[in-house]
Amino acid sequence: MAVVSVADGILTVEVEGWDRVWALRSRIEIPLRHVRGATLDPGIVREPKGVKSGGTHVPGVIVAGTFRRDGEKVFWDVKNPEKAVVIELADEAYARLVVEVADPRETLALVERALRDA
Repeated sequence: MAVVSVADGILTVEVEGWDRVWALRSRIEIPLRHVRGATLDPGIVREPKGVKSGGTHVPGVIVAGTFRRDGEKVFWDVKNPEKAVVIELADEAYARLVVEVADPRETLALVERALRDA
């Protein structure tokens, strides 16, 4: 699971617990000006992931780490698809961050509020 926060114009994704090991990342920081938006999309976990560049993929159990597909890098940290939030990025190494959070609607509102107020 991950925690998404916004402070001082930076969106931060903190990967928690054992997910740090599975994803091979503990933190990602993105300037808010590079965040295009966020959506709730539990169905995204059924889409092809591409080639694993580092991390873990056990279908139906966990997707964590960096995957490349169609020339894009996507960071994943999802076990429960019902709690998946997709954060779309521009001008970053990652095209998207797909992360499981405790409260997807609250996280979506946080990102939308930060983008509106930026």
